[in-house]
Amino acid sequence: MKARIWGARGSLPVALNHKHIRAKLVSALEGAIGRGLDTSAKVASYVDNELGFDVRGTYGGNSSCVEVEAWDPAATTDHIILDLGSGARPLAGAKLARYGPAKPQTYHVFMSHLHWDHIMGFPFFTPAYIPGNRIIIYGCHAQLEAAFRRQQDPISFPVGFDQLAATIEFVRMEPGVPVMVKDVRVTAKRQLHHGDSYGYRLQRGGQAMVYSTDSEHKLEDAAGRGAFVEFFRDADLVIFDAMYSLAECVSAKADWGHSSGAVGVELCRLAGVRTLCLFHHEPIYDDARISGVLAETRRYAAATGETPLEVVSAYDGMVIEL
Repeated sequence: MKARIWGARGSLPVALNHKHIRAKLVSALEGAIGRGLDTSAKVASYVDNELGFDVRGTYGGNSSCVEVEAWDPAATTDHIILDLGSGARPLAGAKLARYGPAKPQTYHVFMSHLHWDHIMGFPFFTPAYIPGNRIIIYGCHAQLEAAFRRQQDPISFPVGFDQLAATIEFVRMEPGVPVMVKDVRVTAKRQLHHGDSYGYRLQRGGQAMVYSTDSEHKLEDAAGRGAFVEFFRDADLVIFDAMYSLAECVSAKADWGHSSGAVGVELCRLAGVRTLCLFHHEPIYDDARISGVLAETRRYAAATGETPLEVVSAYDGMVIEL
């Protein structure tokens, strides 16, 4: 399986502005002084090998959307998607570019919860407008269908839900009761977040990944911690809400429904996880700040245990192979 990140931000989409671009250019040019970058090959090597990701690239600005590639894209018409934040728009573009409108596809969408940053991409998910496509939206909330219909009411959007040409279905899940998407087993777990959210564990063959965003973890809750350790147990990848620092989680932003990289490290290490992916980035953080969070989390992981744990930070366009 592969996890492909289409949107990694939390709360709302963001974009680079002219100040951010200027800061990147200044940093790159200052680093180039005295390097004799007089050929295209030298310039390319400098950019690719000497500049940090926060300077040469960007973590992106789309809100939560992750694709799970469980099967050969050339041999299947089924696709798995986790959440439909604004990252669903470029995901849709990529699918149309690959398959075109004449080859119907089936999209299995698992919703963590119904807050706007996680559903806002659906009105721009172009497969929903194409006859023959099938979109199956899974979730544990009773208001699952109502939330999708409401955001396309005429007061909010010019195209009503009933005008969509694809076949759209809603499937109510129960936490702890798995559903099968072909040979992928998907199990939901309730998480601490306002209005509830649900994490998903996806297993196929000997591989497992967990998508756990918009979840707060109380340090004093030993039973809750143990339940998440079992949910994460031996996963190849955990995509984890790391919106705040540990200090923020236990002070100013307690009860805001989000977590930190340090908590992710603790849970993943206890569970024997191979890779922790920091996700749902704070929208006010620029690329340098997100890189700083990644560096701090890696230092924490290195200082607190001997068990190997790879720590990465999600960015739009990132692909993680299990």
